[in-house]
Amino acid sequence: MTTSTLPDIESLSLKVTQEIRVKAPIDVTFAALLEQLGPSNEMPDGTPMPFKLEAWPGGRWFRDLGNGNGHYWATVQSVKRPTLLEFTGPLFMSQPVSNNVIYRLSEQGGETLIKFCHSGFGLISDDHKKGVTTGWNHMNDQARQRAEKSKP
Repeated sequence: MTTSTLPDIESLSLKVTQEIRVKAPIDVTFAALLEQLGPSNEMPDGTPMPFKLEAWPGGRWFRDLGNGNGHYWATVQSVKRPTLLEFTGPLFMSQPVSNNVIYRLSEQGGETLIKFCHSGFGLISDDHKKGVTTGWNHMNDQARQRAEKSKP
C-alpha cells in the first residue's frame, strides 16, 4: 500500500515584503526601477545579469542570453506610471509555481516610498526560500541607489 502526504500551506508559500525609502522624486525612482530590473541588473557579486523588460501590460520580463536562449521570468500584469509595476510568472524558479511581484510607489515628504511584495505559491525549493530575500534586497537597493544618483 502506498501512502501520500499533502504538504501544508506554509511549505508551499513564500512572501517577502519590503518598504524602501528613496531620496528622489517618484518619476526618477520609477525610471531607475525599470532600468535596474532591465538592462542594468546584476547579481549580488556584481556579475552583470541584464534583463529585457517590456514595460507594458502583457510585456515580458526575461533574461536574453542570445541566439534564442534565455529564461522567462514573468509577464507584466499592470503598469500605472509612476505608481505601480506588477509581474506574474515563475521568476527564477523552474518548478510548478505561481508568483506575483508588486512595486507600489508613492511620494512622502519629498521622498519616494516603494512598497514591495513578492508572493509565491507552489513547489518552492528550500534553496529559493533561503535566497529570495537576499536577491530582492540587492535588486531593490540597487534601484534605490540608481534613483538617488539620478535625481535632478
